[in-house]
Formats: sequence, C-alpha cells, structure tokens
Amino acid sequence: MSETSETSVVIVYHSGYGHTESIANTVAKGVQSVEGVKVTMIKADDQDKDWDVLAAADAIVFGSPTYMGSVSGQFKMFMDESSKVWFTQGWKDKVAAGFTVSSSQSGDKLNTLTQLQIFAGQHSMIWVPLGMLPGNNSSTASIEDLNRLGAATGLMAQANADEGPDVAPQSTDHRTAEKFGANVAASAKRWASAA
Repeated sequence: MSETSETSVVIVYHSGYGHTESIANTVAKGVQSVEGVKVTMIKADDQDKDWDVLAAADAIVFGSPTYMGSVSGQFKMFMDESSKVWFTQGWKDKVAAGFTVSSSQSGDKLNTLTQLQIFAGQHSMIWVPLGMLPGNNSSTASIEDLNRLGAATGLMAQANADEGPDVAPQSTDHRTAEKFGANVAASAKRWASAA
C-alpha cells in the first residue's frame, strides 16, 4: 500500500427493524475516526450490491441481527451468495470483524458472532475481536460501562423490542460500537501497510 492510498473498510449488514443499521452507522463513525481509512456501507439484502467494492476492500465488517439464535435469513443469503468468492478465495487475508443486535440481553448473540467468525474463516480472512475488556460485571460496575454485555468475539448490542432505533440500542452500546469501529479500522490499516 502506498503512503497516499486509503485503507478501505466495507460494512455489510442486514437490519430488519433499523436497530442493526443504527449500530452499523455508529461502527462506520468509528472507522471514519481513523485517519487514512474510508468506509463504505452495503446492505446485505440489496439485490444490486457491488461485489467489486467488497473485492477491493482491505477489511469487511459483517453485521446481522440475531434472529432465533442465528444470523437473519437475509444475511445468510448473502453468505451463501459469496460462495463464488469463497471458491476463488477472493477475500483471503482481508481483515474481518462482526457485530450483532438482539432484543434480549443474551438472545444467543454469541452464536451469531461465532457464525460470522466461521464464515470469515471459510474465506481465509483475519478476524479482529472486539478488543476491550468486559464491563458491567462487578458490584461497582454499571450498564453505562463500555462492552456492558461482556463480548469478546465481536460487538454485541441490545435493543428493547418495544423501542425504535431512535432510542435503542442505548448510548453505551453506541459508544462501544464506535470504539469497535476504530479498532477494526486501525487493525485494517496496519495489516494493509504490512502487505
């Protein structure tokens, strides 16, 4: 990578009710906070998505709501659509990361992140975890702590089922998402400069 070229991060996501899109936008804000890194957003269920943008990316961040303990059906269709890329190992050695949102505190979100991590592994990508210690796990802790849900594999956020994306997820999860985005961007920049 030359000194003048930008590192490219693509966030590909599905959002059923707007909560995951809200978190995706905050992850993008974190990515943009890192100098020399640009971000592109792609909706996983967009029939006209640009696979060339994904091919040119230095990093791809995968985002899906957790439905029934798994990625959404729409995101799974994107995963299956990537099989031609997988066959040629077109995303090999790109940085990858993932995030998910559910209405329950747990909602089996870890299964979704594991699914995204395995998906990245199938593509021979380099997985970046959340990169922060768990919060809200002692008697002196608070739901205002970053990483209040205690994730490590990727970003977890929680949105109350009876609240819209203008209210939920709560601000703590957005602050965690912004820091996560910056961590992924910095990792992608280091990896791209070493290539």
